[in-house]
Amino acid sequence: MARVVVTNRIPAEGLAALRAEHEVIAWEHEECISRAECLGLVKGADGILTLLTEKVDAEFLDAAGPQLKVVANVAVGYNNIDVPACEARGVVATNTPRVLTETTADTAFGLMLMVTRRFGEGERVIRSQTPWQWGMFYLLGMGLQGKTVGIVGMGQIGVAMARRAQAFGMSVVYADDYDPPAAALEGLDARKVTLDELLRVSDVVSLHCPYLPSTHHLLSTEQFALMKRTAFVVNSARGPIIDEAALVAALEAGEIAGAGLDVFENEPAVHPGLLSMENVVLLPHLGSATVETRTAMAELAAANCLNVLRGEAPITPVTH
Repeated sequence: MARVVVTNRIPAEGLAALRAEHEVIAWEHEECISRAECLGLVKGADGILTLLTEKVDAEFLDAAGPQLKVVANVAVGYNNIDVPACEARGVVATNTPRVLTETTADTAFGLMLMVTRRFGEGERVIRSQTPWQWGMFYLLGMGLQGKTVGIVGMGQIGVAMARRAQAFGMSVVYADDYDPPAAALEGLDARKVTLDELLRVSDVVSLHCPYLPSTHHLLSTEQFALMKRTAFVVNSARGPIIDEAALVAALEAGEIAGAGLDVFENEPAVHPGLLSMENVVLLPHLGSATVETRTAMAELAAANCLNVLRGEAPITPVTH
């Protein structure tokens, strides 16, 4: 029987799968585990389930010890994991793709609707009991039909977002260093363009690329200057893909019309300039936050961990 450590709270189904085969030590407090507590908890673990809140680096891996075999991230993103450091120590790293595709695309589409139709502003009017009266020009937003959405990163979530946009009567362009499988694009009328062209022609720019050194501040001052003054940006991927200071400056200057953000550059901190802007929708990283999806993520992470501890191949390994 191996020792499995879970560094944060996960749905019971994932814990049950692990406990059926191994000793499980799980952090069960509502607040996130501190770095010091985490380094102590993982000592002697054969397998570890982590969340994005835990930084899995050389210090973390050395604290766990040389017997560690697998780090299973309960997320599709893995920018919290130093994958080369894992590989150097013979530790398998895994993530949870596919199971959160539709839910995250729903979040991105919801952000797009909220910011373009000014639903967040309207809701705040009601809650603040600000006097209001219906009028032909009151809180006018932008309709999506006939507009163009630019998908940055045409992976599974990007494709799912594109399908939703097409169903709403939008045209789709996308930018990606890789070509999606033909089967993924079946029935989807999407045109591949350069990032610069995407920024110039899109009415909404929606980010779905992974966070890598090459995508750090992918959208900054130069990129916002290319966008239409009537365009919006949506980010449900990773916060540091956008240079938040440059975003605030672009919004203040009226270079773009608004933003819908589920993730932030220094999460959970948010740039103070964004907090007072009416044309910005802010969510606390709710991309995959449904009961069904979070349960599926925990189950997949547990299955990855169990496979490795059995000497079998993980279902969704991560490589660099």
